[in-house]
Amino acid sequence: MHAELPTHAHLPDDDHVRRVAQRSTLVSVAVNVVLATVQVLIGVLAHSAALVSDGVHSLSDLASDFVVLLANHHSRREADEDHPYGHLRFENAASLALALLLAAVGAGMLWAGVHRLFGPPPDPAHVPGGAAVAVAVVALVAKEGLFRYMLAAARGVKSSMLEANAWHARSDAASSLVVALGVAGSMAGWGFLDPLAAAIVGLMICKMAWEFGFGAIADLTDRAASAEEVAAIRETLQATPGARDLHRLRTRKMGDRVIVDAHLLVDPLISVSEGHYIAESARHRLLKAHGVVDATIHIDPEDDVIDGAVVKLPGRETLLAELRDCLGDLPVDLEKTQLHYLEGKIWADVFLKGMDEGNAEVIAGKVEMAKGRVLESANFVAIKVLQVRA
Repeated sequence: MHAELPTHAHLPDDDHVRRVAQRSTLVSVAVNVVLATVQVLIGVLAHSAALVSDGVHSLSDLASDFVVLLANHHSRREADEDHPYGHLRFENAASLALALLLAAVGAGMLWAGVHRLFGPPPDPAHVPGGAAVAVAVVALVAKEGLFRYMLAAARGVKSSMLEANAWHARSDAASSLVVALGVAGSMAGWGFLDPLAAAIVGLMICKMAWEFGFGAIADLTDRAASAEEVAAIRETLQATPGARDLHRLRTRKMGDRVIVDAHLLVDPLISVSEGHYIAESARHRLLKAHGVVDATIHIDPEDDVIDGAVVKLPGRETLLAELRDCLGDLPVDLEKTQLHYLEGKIWADVFLKGMDEGNAEVIAGKVEMAKGRVLESANFVAIKVLQVRA
């Protein structure tokens, strides 16, 4: 018995998330356009490979910003026939694309820095000037401010993609600090510091690319939610009225959200409709209290992790035929039969019709005989009730 989230589940505050993501990313685009232009221009004029590398880094930030904008647009679309769980994994795919882009940029900068570091010494006439240091410091301040703004926006809407982009800006601030130190050292006569700073920036970008890429691949391959999220989800499910216990709780990431599969244990003798009600209640509690985009709640009468033998027992048609055979020539008919599959056994509630005052005593005796025959059957391991009705 399952209660499933409708395929067109609507994410809460989608429009707000989209607006915040677009606004913060466009601010990042504007900052990076200005910084990249100034860094590359001054870096070339001031003969600073490190500053040029940092400018290229800012250009890569522009590419990542556009990836975020594209992913934000597609990931918030409603579920459809091709994507019944929605499009949130566009965010994970965007993070992977961002990681590959950063890896390429970082590797190129690392190679260029190492090549210059071990190549011919720089021309003394090409020592970076004070303008290069000033631009590096301005870039440091701008990127740190951008990081704080973007991080606040990301956490406000609980978007891991936006938070990753914010930390990207923080890494830019760190790289700008390295560049400023390298350029200043080069001006002081330590010419090797400028290409060394460029190589270090490249290495930092490669490290960040690895972290983004590893996380994106993990999410695309159904990584579970964090331990804290799982614990909170477990607590919510166990607090559902009618739920006796919980097992087989599984989660997987879908963008910033979570998909949940869980088995709830309930009273084994309640009706199917009440079990469905409990499952629906549990599902709605999850959607309301957590970042869950989809939930499948399976209702169990007992712990099927321990007892998996129930699937080996015969079904209703086989059992009814056996019951009729056991009743033999009794002048009664099976009115209704309720079967309970519990503890690896079959418990039957049998309701008979066709009994009147004239034959009640005779039928009652024969029913007892039939009851004994049923109990001897290999399929009926146990009988809880055998009830006679007129």
